[in-house]
Amino acid sequence: MKTRVVQLCRSYSNQGSSKAFNYYRIIGNHQMYEVLDDTAAQIILATESGDSIRRVAQHLHTPYETVRQAVNRLEDAGYVTYDDGLTVVDGHVRDAARELVAASASVSPPTIEESYVIPQFGDWPFAFTRIDAVYVWTQGGYQVGRNPDDYPLFLAVREQDVDAWEAFFESFGLTTAFERQPGNELDGPLQIVLEPRASLDTEHVEGYPVIPRAETIEYMRENYAQFQSGLAMLDRMYENLDLGVTYRETERAQP
Repeated sequence: MKTRVVQLCRSYSNQGSSKAFNYYRIIGNHQMYEVLDDTAAQIILATESGDSIRRVAQHLHTPYETVRQAVNRLEDAGYVTYDDGLTVVDGHVRDAARELVAASASVSPPTIEESYVIPQFGDWPFAFTRIDAVYVWTQGGYQVGRNPDDYPLFLAVREQDVDAWEAFFESFGLTTAFERQPGNELDGPLQIVLEPRASLDTEHVEGYPVIPRAETIEYMRENYAQFQSGLAMLDRMYENLDLGVTYRETERAQP
């Protein structure tokens, strides 16, 4: 007989840095108790039909073995299937997982690292842009203009999806704006700066969706004083760029 998820009820706890979600899966007259940690809930949200375990691990920036073990638990519980790729069995399961991760964020606010993963739980395309495009294309090697107490993330999104993204980030307790807001006017260190566009041209670097490299380089050239050393870094990282940028450590501006 085909199994159908009838209801998902939840509770959650925050003890130290550990977060766990208690799922009750009701099947006919039987109730089966499951425990889903953050990783399992995030796997449900990050999975696109046909994804490999390795691809999901890359999206979440989580060790492969950790994801594999969680997928095994999810498959045993009937939340995902694996047949030439992963599939979440029911849209309601995905909705519940999103709600649970958001509930967790209301108890323990997202870290900077988690904020880079959260957008991948949305249902709409996006790409890291501006400073974050530089950060992604340099594979985390170049970071400028931010600190842990005042940390904006810059996302390019489609104009038609702006309202949905604003509601999505609000559910995680994250402030959105179209321009960077002064840190002292915010309740927390994180803010999401949305850049609406008529359409998106997206590439992927280590699992992160990002605006094209050429556009990123153009942005860096427009802000040359800030990104001179970043341009030199890109020139070293990628073949055949020939950006014509030279940078010596002694030229670095003093803070």
